[in-house]
Amino acid sequence: MLKVGIIGFGFMGRMHFDNYVRLAAEGAPVQLVAICDLLIGELKDGKASGNIATEQEVYDLTPYRLYESIEMMLESEQLDIVNITLPTYLHADLTCKLLERGIHVLCEKPVAGSSEDGWRMANTAKKTGKTLMIGQCLRFWPAYEYLKSAVEDGRYGAVTGGYFFRGSGAPKGWFLDGSKSGGCLLDMHIHDADMIHWLFGKPDKVSAIARNVIPGSGYDAVSTHYIYPDGKVLNAQADWTLEGDYGFSMTYRVNFEGGNLVFENGQLKVNPKHAPGFIAELPEEMGYYRQINYFVESVYKGQAVSICTPESAVGTLEIIEAELRSAGSGGSLVEL
Repeated sequence: MLKVGIIGFGFMGRMHFDNYVRLAAEGAPVQLVAICDLLIGELKDGKASGNIATEQEVYDLTPYRLYESIEMMLESEQLDIVNITLPTYLHADLTCKLLERGIHVLCEKPVAGSSEDGWRMANTAKKTGKTLMIGQCLRFWPAYEYLKSAVEDGRYGAVTGGYFFRGSGAPKGWFLDGSKSGGCLLDMHIHDADMIHWLFGKPDKVSAIARNVIPGSGYDAVSTHYIYPDGKVLNAQADWTLEGDYGFSMTYRVNFEGGNLVFENGQLKVNPKHAPGFIAELPEEMGYYRQINYFVESVYKGQAVSICTPESAVGTLEIIEAELRSAGSGGSLVEL
């Protein structure tokens, strides 16, 4: 039985909590035993908001041991896995510390605030032999898994172009401190940059136009073109200034030689060139569940993760850093 601790109990910590509880109830070899947060006394009775609803608004944490100190939790518990769901700027040092203590780590995206820190994390995992996976959850999201399979098996021919988008209203708290979150590019847009990286590998060049609206938050909206040798036309946009009743959206449209895939409003429409279109049948689970299940199975079986290696996650961060350089120079082409 793998014993798990969660560090950070905001929105994403609760999302991970929900899925560990579900996996344990389904008979997976995992048990959530401890939760740590500096504000655990407040958070255990409060709500946490995010783009996607968690299972509950207020959580009953009486079955779990609660800590305000990470060191106290590590000294008191014999943990096999720790989930890090803390602000981005805290990822690197804590991940390396946990790996060096012999603990497997599932760390929320982005891997770190800089690729330098990301490589430090990846190298520490390699040195210690412990499993590190970064929570780039779209790699486990059914609609994006379907897209990945279509690209790989060539059922509709080669990709000729694509467009990816995600948007919402502005987040709250530390997210709006660009020095901690990296702004919209590093926190939100990185999902689609990672998908492009996962589907097609690193681009040769990027060109990004971005803007800042909220003081101190970093860039709040971005539009990036990704340049590949075969000439396919790829763009990804993100915007976290969509206020009012907008809510949250994530969409894509990918064109192949023999058809196109369009994902919007939670539905994936497949439009073959020479056959009637249809709605793809997809698993109901969100990517978070599939991601955590995959990680737990990998650790339990002693198998290396392959869907989202730390090295691949750092590669995505290097793409974002190139986009930031491009945006800082008015959209000029930046080589990777």
